[in-house]
Amino acid sequence: MVNEHYDMADLLRVMERLRDPEHGCPWDLKQDFKSIVPSTLEECYELANAIEHGDYLHVAEELGDVLFQVVFYTQLGREQGLFDFPQVVHVLAQKLIRRHPHVFADGELEGIVSAQTSVDSVKESWEGIKEEERAAKSQSGALDDVPVALPALPRAQKLQKRAARVNFDWPDASFVLEKLQEEVDELRLAMCNGKLGEVRDEMGDVIFTCVNLARHLGVDAEGSLREASSKFEHRFKVMEALAVKDGRPLSILDEDELDVLWERAKHS
Repeated sequence: MVNEHYDMADLLRVMERLRDPEHGCPWDLKQDFKSIVPSTLEECYELANAIEHGDYLHVAEELGDVLFQVVFYTQLGREQGLFDFPQVVHVLAQKLIRRHPHVFADGELEGIVSAQTSVDSVKESWEGIKEEERAAKSQSGALDDVPVALPALPRAQKLQKRAARVNFDWPDASFVLEKLQEEVDELRLAMCNGKLGEVRDEMGDVIFTCVNLARHLGVDAEGSLREASSKFEHRFKVMEALAVKDGRPLSILDEDELDVLWERAKHS
């Protein structure tokens, strides 16, 4: 009989069944912590994509896929005697309560804090608590717990933000803009020298400085680039459609003709 309303216990049982040594799924049984990391990242990006496109009918589905990744990891942890789902939930709730003293009075789940606080105060408190947590883990360096596996743009932004907390930062965006011009000039020189290693190194410096500039301007570098990519994708598809309408594929058009189509696409 099909259950009309599955709950969290049912989902954990589904995962348990999938990993059953005798009657489980061969693919699921073959997986380990490392092998499912790519799937985890992919599911997170699919969730982000659904949210960015306002496709809320699929957001719930994508959230379920992300939750399944958590359940998968906890099943692996339980099998190896490392941790289980209730422990993960406990540690998470404990951490959230500890990091929100402005909400949970005396560290109690139902403790009420009557005094109001500002967003800036919350951010400052949050960072202070996280610093205490890093110290407890013997992570004394400002950059010690910035994950290497983060996508390059948000990792660069996080590294810069951490460095700024110990006053290693540019005074304002204008100084970063000057630094960006300096890095572009160095990239141009490397290109003239024709050495791929130098070009790659200088190109990295240009991108890193762009991320720094975005941070100083209060812009999320990853989100900004994703929006720019989406804008380019839309305009390019419009160009393709216009070219098909004219009976001439993009591949045979010259530079001037492509420029005309691009301008038309920008104003479509």
